[in-house]
Amino acid sequence: MDKKYTAKGTPKKEQTVTELSDKVSRAKSMVFADFRRIKHKQLEELRKNVKNADGEFVVTKNRLLLRALGDKKGSVKEYLEDGTATLFSYGDEVGPLKEMLKFFKAVNFGKVKAGLLGAKALSDKDIAVLATLPNRDALLGNLAWQLLSPVQGLHYALSWNIMKLLYALDNIKDKKSNIKNSN
Repeated sequence: MDKKYTAKGTPKKEQTVTELSDKVSRAKSMVFADFRRIKHKQLEELRKNVKNADGEFVVTKNRLLLRALGDKKGSVKEYLEDGTATLFSYGDEVGPLKEMLKFFKAVNFGKVKAGLLGAKALSDKDIAVLATLPNRDALLGNLAWQLLSPVQGLHYALSWNIMKLLYALDNIKDKKSNIKNSN
């Protein structure tokens, strides 16, 4: 007979699932990574870097993480095998991810498996593309500039006719003053 993970587990496991469920509900994005071969000191450094970017890097048992994911688990269940750590991004969706990938590159270990952006499942290729995006503030600034650009163009187009009229009147004034001065 198959052993199934029952809803009632040890109190420690139940507490872990509750804590993970809270993190899942607060996270704007989650990335699942293979963290094996990273030493403990390096792992602590990674956690510190990610925390500074408003994220959290947590190593958990896959089965407990699946229970905490609830409805979202179907899209990422296949990636939660072997050693898996989860990167929870609470503020900016991309900032902690960039920190993690920068760290993985520096230590030459670690690999992204998959992730979730809201309820949308992301592959490792999608996450690599997401990591190349600028942070949220830069994107919002770029959007504001793009939205303001047509308004500025209209302003210059409308004000140019007025400026042309002012230049013409100024030239007429200069010509009249030159005629008066010559007489």
